[in-house]
Amino acid sequence: MNYFFNLIKNIDKVIVAVVVLLAVLSVLMIGSTQIDSGFFGRDVIVQIAAYILGIVAVFIILSFNYTLFSGLEKYLYILSLVLLLLVYVPGLGVEQFGARSWISLGFTTVQPSEIVKILFILIMAGYLNEHRDDLYNFKGLIKAGIVAAPIIIIVLKEDFGSALVFCAIWVVMIFFAGINLKVFAKFFALVVAAVPVAYVFMADYQKERIEAFLHPENLDLSGNYQVWQSKVAIGSGGIFGKGLFNGTQKELDFIPVQTSDFIFSVIGEELGMVGGLSVIGLFTIMLVRMAGIVKNALDFYGALIVVGIIGMFTFQIFENIAMTMGLMPVTGITLPFLSYGGSSILSNMIALGFALDVGIRSKSINF
Repeated sequence: MNYFFNLIKNIDKVIVAVVVLLAVLSVLMIGSTQIDSGFFGRDVIVQIAAYILGIVAVFIILSFNYTLFSGLEKYLYILSLVLLLLVYVPGLGVEQFGARSWISLGFTTVQPSEIVKILFILIMAGYLNEHRDDLYNFKGLIKAGIVAAPIIIIVLKEDFGSALVFCAIWVVMIFFAGINLKVFAKFFALVVAAVPVAYVFMADYQKERIEAFLHPENLDLSGNYQVWQSKVAIGSGGIFGKGLFNGTQKELDFIPVQTSDFIFSVIGEELGMVGGLSVIGLFTIMLVRMAGIVKNALDFYGALIVVGIIGMFTFQIFENIAMTMGLMPVTGITLPFLSYGGSSILSNMIALGFALDVGIRSKSINF
């Protein structure tokens, strides 16, 4: 009982409030896309179930000290590789939207890369906590890249968007760890030189999306139709929107994957510019509060974990919203806490749990 009292007293209530608001908005927007067949359709039920599982996950994480994961990087690494390779097991791996990134559990599918994002943050936090001084030379940075490379390469083979998220996490964390900028410039030049090679090994649908982004006027290219309809929906929403449940673009299914990748388009159409800016404002508040947790963290390991989480959320938020406006390529990256998807929501909630745990432990609670 004393544990829960201390938990409620010291948890970051602002972050919790923001996530609650985003969760409610998520359910409303997803329900809006299927309102003709009844608000409480399958997607809404799955989303609510994912949030319930996520809440359970948060409480489990808060019951342990995050430092228990320090030193377990080797095991977390092996677990990450196993989870990512499960998609290639016959009868278990499932292909969706041109990518073999899901595993079937019979009653539902799970995207392992979403869970591996969290494991990746813990792995890099542990590594950088022990080797931060090595980042001042090129050899040390290469070693940090080698640690991340196998996971990123496996993800890249099937999911370009998720691979970009992993890269963003890695870059943000090594910068926070104190990398030498001259050393990073050399490393960046090496990565740029390797881009043409990486392009050769990309899947056809990945190449098509890049081609579509470079030629937005060609609606025959994969992804451009989605973006065009998305921009029409957001533009038609005006300042205050058409009203909740009153969107016409989503109602007539002009917006593809409107419950997940393009959920922001639905928000823009029904709630207008005010609704869109409000969502961005909520995300900003959450990220700023998490930055405060980084500042007050008890140790560097905890700070690195939250920095990785901030990097993950920031990149996903920017890429997803920019994608719906045609400012970034279509990648399939979801909007945190809003897009439909059990794996995505569970991953977001686990990340939230770790961020809150670091914040609580910084207040020296006696559990």
